[in-house]
Amino acid sequence: MFTGIITDIGTIRAREDRGDARLVIGTAYDVGTIDLGASIACSGACLTVVDKGVDGDSNGPGGWFAIDASAETIARTAPGMWEAGRRLNLERALKIGDELGGHIVTGHVDDIGRIVSVEPVGDSVTVTVAAPASLAPHIAPKGSITVDGVSLTVNAVIDQPDGEAHFTLNIIPHTQEMTTLDEAAAGRPVNLEIDILARYLARMQARG
Repeated sequence: MFTGIITDIGTIRAREDRGDARLVIGTAYDVGTIDLGASIACSGACLTVVDKGVDGDSNGPGGWFAIDASAETIARTAPGMWEAGRRLNLERALKIGDELGGHIVTGHVDDIGRIVSVEPVGDSVTVTVAAPASLAPHIAPKGSITVDGVSLTVNAVIDQPDGEAHFTLNIIPHTQEMTTLDEAAAGRPVNLEIDILARYLARMQARG
């Protein structure tokens, strides 16, 4: 379980395809505190640490950890995000007693959206994202949504004739600095996870 509050930006150092894709991700986390088998959300996808290490010339706690991304994970997440050199929003799993600063996030990507536009507004930027028709009913103004692992509040939603929903987000300078949303650009695919409450409400209504 996660909160959508990003605590590091990692970089994919290497990818080895061997059935699953073994990814080595550089991080500023103290890898000595990361257990093998621990869960880390990588741009919204919950993945399991299978190896780790400290850089030989490291003067700090940072190093790297490795995860295995299955074909299913790669198919259901944003195209291109698992290539060497890509930056990833990282969040370690929530512990009992931790502050819930964002909202409840499972680390299961529901679908892929795309950025429609990025417009500066003062020091912030307004980002418009197109959500597929499958998610459109679950996105509401002032509701929560996770974009590439980042917990955000929806400003407005405009339903489209083709069933998509275009929703807007206000990205403040702090969020730009602390996440990969500083790379937001029209056409960029993003991982979306709807609010868990919306998911269960939809299921209840379908069964009712």
